[in-house]
Amino acid sequence: MEQIINYFENIPPLHRSLILVGGITFFWILEGIVPLFSVRYKKWRHALPNFFFTLTTIIINFPLAFLLLKTSDWTVDNQFGIINWLPEMPLWLYVTLGVMLLDLIGAYTAHLVEHKVKPLWMVHLVHHSDHNVDTTTANRHHPLESLIRYSFTLIGVFIVGAPIGIIMLYQSLSVVLSQFNHANIRLPRKVDKMISWLVVSPDMHKVHHHYVLPYTDSNYGNIFSIWDRIFGTFMELDPDKITYGVDTFPNEKENSSIIGLLKQPFHKYRKPTTGEL
Repeated sequence: MEQIINYFENIPPLHRSLILVGGITFFWILEGIVPLFSVRYKKWRHALPNFFFTLTTIIINFPLAFLLLKTSDWTVDNQFGIINWLPEMPLWLYVTLGVMLLDLIGAYTAHLVEHKVKPLWMVHLVHHSDHNVDTTTANRHHPLESLIRYSFTLIGVFIVGAPIGIIMLYQSLSVVLSQFNHANIRLPRKVDKMISWLVVSPDMHKVHHHYVLPYTDSNYGNIFSIWDRIFGTFMELDPDKITYGVDTFPNEKENSSIIGLLKQPFHKYRKPTTGEL
């Protein structure tokens, strides 16, 4: 565990890029082998806006990374934050708690708030308006959402008191798990369900992308599924009954346009409808 943390404390930018590109490539290939839904769309054309928003996220996060580093260094130097206030523990437990708490604040809580606060929902809508969810959808976030998610991560680092090695490990796991649970892949039902007791599985997260409530407001987790189970936001739905998109923004042409998606947060709020359970 010490070697892993040492690696992530000094992870080269090239390696971080390889994690991002390698994950997309791996799951893209896997989607062609064991697809959940037969591909009825042009994958490269569909991926274009998603790749565009991946790039904007990288551009926004890169210059702000120093704030994460400075905040992390301050918490460590001052022994501030949850994991620094706990009794001494084995390194593996210290790292696990750090990653889990960052996931709770930086991913689960951020995601929940985006669904409950109307202006933030309109920003997050860009992610949900994909009519063909696949591994590239994981990175489909409006630039404003990139700033929102970054803010929650920064708050998480401060509250948790995480050192930079744990932060880099968390972010790397977050990228790969998000690509995994958005991927258009079909796992055996029992395998998927077993995985979902620990981390967010593809079938579990696809429920969140169903086009009507209450399913859209469920399964907010990114890495660990435990938060949805603890806070009562876990739901199940047969994957064959899932329809992607958002009921109140059904225009697939507009939802596939980079310009249309950039404008999406500035539309008038439209109240979602509720489907039958």
